[in-house]
Amino acid sequence: MIMEQNGVSLDWQRLARANTHALRISILEVLAIDGGRTLSPKDLSIELQAPLSTVNYHVTELAKADLLELTGERQVRGAVEHFYRPSANGLEPVD
Repeated sequence: MIMEQNGVSLDWQRLARANTHALRISILEVLAIDGGRTLSPKDLSIELQAPLSTVNYHVTELAKADLLELTGERQVRGAVEHFYRPSANGLEPVD
């Protein structure tokens, strides 16, 4: 159910699933800085000083909950680096 409060539209079910871990809140906060940033899990792990595998897991779960969206990929050695930003379907201002 989507509810409006203080000019912000909230999908409580999606928000509750995403916020079951403190690191997920931190990821959303870091990506929301300066009106929205696009970062990879590696960038986030450096900024949040958390293990890459843990950050990657939580970023994947946030993307599954439609709170983050994949914006691009880049080949790095033998792997693919993914870049995410806050989704327009997550928290968004209401006019």
